[in-house]
Amino acid sequence: MKKFLMFATTFLLAVVLVACGNESTENKVASGATNATDSPDTEENAGNKKLEKLSIGFVPSRDPQEIITATEPLKDLLKTELASLGYDVAKIDITVGTNYEAVGEALSAGTTDIGFIPGGTYVLYDDGAEVILTAMRAGLNNDSDNPADWNQNEPTEATAEQAISYRGILIAGPSEKGQELAAKVNKGEALTFEDLDSANWNVMSSSSPAGYIYPALWLQENYQKTITDLSKVVQADSYGTAFARLAAGQTDLLVTFADARRDYEEAWMTDFNRKADIWAETDLIGVMPAIYNDTISVSKNSEIMDDELKKVLQQAFINIGKSEEGKDVIAVYSHEGYQAANDSDYDNERKAQEIVQQLGSK
Repeated sequence: MKKFLMFATTFLLAVVLVACGNESTENKVASGATNATDSPDTEENAGNKKLEKLSIGFVPSRDPQEIITATEPLKDLLKTELASLGYDVAKIDITVGTNYEAVGEALSAGTTDIGFIPGGTYVLYDDGAEVILTAMRAGLNNDSDNPADWNQNEPTEATAEQAISYRGILIAGPSEKGQELAAKVNKGEALTFEDLDSANWNVMSSSSPAGYIYPALWLQENYQKTITDLSKVVQADSYGTAFARLAAGQTDLLVTFADARRDYEEAWMTDFNRKADIWAETDLIGVMPAIYNDTISVSKNSEIMDDELKKVLQQAFINIGKSEEGKDVIAVYSHEGYQAANDSDYDNERKAQEIVQQLGSK
């Protein structure tokens, strides 16, 4: 009888222990607090979607090698952000296009997934690209329509305010002709089209807002002419090349974005071998209307791009733009962060391009 009671007691105790063990395991699964023995999949991001590769294209608004070097940390930053948002990416490729159009064409073809492109390039290729973010830039202490005001308030410096638009500017370089035109502007004299036509111009590709589109509009509004009416125009593959030509006196005038001289302030006296600083040797002779900021756009024809990934990419780049390490990376484009964008934000850019195209066809 005693043996039977001991057996029964042992059996009941075992049943209770098993039941408790099962209940404990069920509670862990329900709360997500299982240990390594509870599940064969122990990685924190085990449920993430997997992407073999994500490709990013940058336009050559700076020296291509400088962009490649500066954006190298973006690969790990973006991988980390995407992993936290549900996507594991095995490889991120970064390339710099030979020109602005090359990146737009790659987005349209689906051979590039993401593009850092200006509004003008986006509008030109919006049949195959979709804008998801607009860049934020530091506001500047100069914003006058009068170039002489900028020249009296040099150097141009950043302010604490952020802006979603920027100015295009026409810079006169240290050449004899450049200084001649700058002197007239600083004396309050109006430039004639003949003055401008006597100079050697450096422009960017035809989809560049600051480097072509808005200067063409400025010429039309002020002189009823456009870039194609100028006698001496050369096109640069990057602003680095354009500033090098300006410094060497190979060109007299350069159209660019408002804070470009800040970007090339150091290179002016080192790489370009000038004896005086860029603020002493250059002046503005024209200021363009405000231009909506650069975009981060995605390909409509990418095999991996869908609405979910677009939203995740939006959040990932916004997060990167808020971090100190991220700010260091995107500073290569003078970006200070990002905000969600709509296609309609660039309607004025479309109007500008339509006018330029009409002018070019005449």
